[in-house]
Amino acid sequence: MQFATNQTKRLCTVIASTITLASTIHCTGNRRAAEQKCLALLQDCNSLSKLTQVHTYILKSGLQNNPLVLTKLTATSSDLHAIDYASSFLFSPESDTGLYDTFLFNTIIRAYAQTNNSKVIAIFMYNLMLKYNILPNKFTYPFVLKACAGIGNLKLGKSVHGSVLKFGFADDVHVQNTMVHMYCCGKEGTEFARKVFDEMSKLDSVSWSAIIGGYARFGRSSDAIDLFRQMQIAGICPDEITMVSVLSACTDLGALELGKWVESYIEKEKVQKTVELSNALIDMFAKCGDVDKAIKLFKNMKHRTIVSWTSVIVGLAMHGRGVEAVELFEEMIRSGVAPDDVSFIGLLSACSHSGLVDKGRDYFDNMKTNFGIIPKIEHYGCMVDMLCRAGQIKKALKFVQEMAIEPNPVIWRILINACRAHGELKLGEKFSRQLIGNEPMHESNYVLLSNIYAKMLNWEKKMMIREMMDRKGIRKIPGSTMIELGNEIYEFVAGDKSHNQYKEIYEMVDEMQRKMKQAGFVPTTSEVLLDIDNEDKEDSLNTHSEKLAIAFALLNTPPGTPIRIVKNLRVCTDCHSATKFISEIYNREIIMRDRNRFHHFNNGLCSCRDFW
Repeated sequence: MQFATNQTKRLCTVIASTITLASTIHCTGNRRAAEQKCLALLQDCNSLSKLTQVHTYILKSGLQNNPLVLTKLTATSSDLHAIDYASSFLFSPESDTGLYDTFLFNTIIRAYAQTNNSKVIAIFMYNLMLKYNILPNKFTYPFVLKACAGIGNLKLGKSVHGSVLKFGFADDVHVQNTMVHMYCCGKEGTEFARKVFDEMSKLDSVSWSAIIGGYARFGRSSDAIDLFRQMQIAGICPDEITMVSVLSACTDLGALELGKWVESYIEKEKVQKTVELSNALIDMFAKCGDVDKAIKLFKNMKHRTIVSWTSVIVGLAMHGRGVEAVELFEEMIRSGVAPDDVSFIGLLSACSHSGLVDKGRDYFDNMKTNFGIIPKIEHYGCMVDMLCRAGQIKKALKFVQEMAIEPNPVIWRILINACRAHGELKLGEKFSRQLIGNEPMHESNYVLLSNIYAKMLNWEKKMMIREMMDRKGIRKIPGSTMIELGNEIYEFVAGDKSHNQYKEIYEMVDEMQRKMKQAGFVPTTSEVLLDIDNEDKEDSLNTHSEKLAIAFALLNTPPGTPIRIVKNLRVCTDCHSATKFISEIYNREIIMRDRNRFHHFNNGLCSCRDFW
């Protein structure tokens, strides 16, 4: 493996010349004094150029094989981010392998493990260490496991875990903590992480933070919150890293009240309010439905990053406040903060959700010319979504055909949904069949085609698609709605009878339906993609997860208080229309977060203006 950069190679050539010259010079003076001088020079070394000068002095003094000096030289190279330089002379063909020891390898492995693009070399060095029969110690494995986490190789991490057991370091808390972190870097590793965590005899804040962060990162948000509560019971004080993960879990669940409690907890416990933690608070409030609080926190920040600006822009976009999002983007530019590709995704999304098609086109066209940002697939996706939401299907298709990069399945699914919504059913059928050919195991492709056949009232072909899914073992993701009440998260699915109040909930649903019909509500039975009569279709619509969650809230919250629900899929037309009626009949503000955006229902109207 080649370690040295071109600069390092040139430096080594200079060193080699010096060695030749040094061979004619007899080292004089006390060898011990020379050793001390070398160590002192290395201690004061603060640049690569000085390091090469000291290295030259070491060679002239004949101390290149002195273990103490060699180890210090390696450590200094690491501190100066010049570990390639050290590797070039440590592992050359002329190197004396008898000088290698555990501390030397630990120094090199640590340096490579902490370098973004060199973590694989850390693993190589660990294997080289074992090859030379140099035994690792408890300080070796945190660095090796960190490198495994950095490259996301769970199989390799399991192998290193085996070595940890073999060499008897499985009970060391630092090794255990790093192992939990390593397993939490992949979704499939969280169960292994929990097993290590549960078997630890001593848990500290690092242990809790690692497992909570892993759960929050991979969608196990309820488990992350539950672990945080256990952490409090255990009397372990969390740090700002833990709180960022907890806020991320609150954001995923849409748990605004829990998020508010976390904010007060941060203040009460005086957790350090880093920029990252402030950004997490902004993101949580924006995505849990209180974008005005997010704006307030943003304005009170002393130091803002591009993440701070982008979090508010995305939040405004999700709430359909596109004009404000555009104004904030322009303010960001005026303040001297250069937008990045993520902030442009938020901006284009804001234009899409607010119908600002012309403005969105201008921003997309100016990304490269004014800001030097090459559009990525996500930006193209925003543009296709923008045109489709505006009903401009033909323009959207032309845009896709002229894209500078190959459209991905997400973009085709956006087009297919738009074709179904705007009556271009034959076109939608064609694209769906192409997608199934390219992605034969992706459930969404079959669901899209099935829904198009239902819209065509072609029940025979719809049944064929469903049977095809069954044969391939493909299952549709069920729609669900979550609601937070009394610091608990309740989840409902269509037709759900698992809740202990289900009888009262269904009675409330019936009451809601009677009052809505009296107020003029007409169910959108075309949303029921089944070959059944209209009465059965209405019954099916009544038990959608959104309506069950709203009925549960009406039963268990004081009159006049807001209701907040979170849906994992896009809200259907019937539930959107029904929720407008419910908000007026029961005098409730209902805030719904679906997969795409927020809907604020109040007095029979929705903030999206039926544009979603």
